Amino acid sequence: MIKVLFICHGNICRSTMAESVLTYMVKQRHIDHLFEIYSAATSREEIGNGPHYGTVSKLRQVGVPVVPHRAVQMTKADYDYYDYLIGMDSANIRNMNRIADGDPDGKIYKLLCFAGYETNHQLAAGRDVADPWYTGDFDATYQDVLAGCEGFLQFLKEEGKL
Repeated sequence: MIKVLFICHGNICRSTMAESVLTYMVKQRHIDHLFEIYSAATSREEIGNGPHYGTVSKLRQVGVPVVPHRAVQMTKADYDYYDYLIGMDSANIRNMNRIADGDPDGKIYKLLCFAGYETNHQLAAGRDVADPWYTGDFDATYQDVLAGCEGFLQFLKEEGKL
């Protein structure tokens, strides 16, 4: 089982979008039995809230089912449990490292470090996933999430995990 936790600030926009997109992608490829996919926040601001209406609307527009989810906060125990903890931006990565007391096992990644992996076969520094909370641009966020998830699956394949 490949256990993946997507993380953003509030767990209502980007991380829930990534959770839904990757869940859909692995189901389409008939490899969903190999995965456990979830998402969480670094903050407590949105705990208990469902996905942002912009995330829901964008996913419906592109035909990706929204995974039922309520915002939760990442814990130190999550670091031990999940194989990949994937943040959406540099601030998330800093907060994830703080919550986990560092990254001794090398499990923390930024989603867009996987973007383009299918063509260049290496991890990039990775820019931040566009944050629709501030821009309202869920199209840009979806394109970033899609590129990161595609690259992540290619990364897993080339690492011999798929």
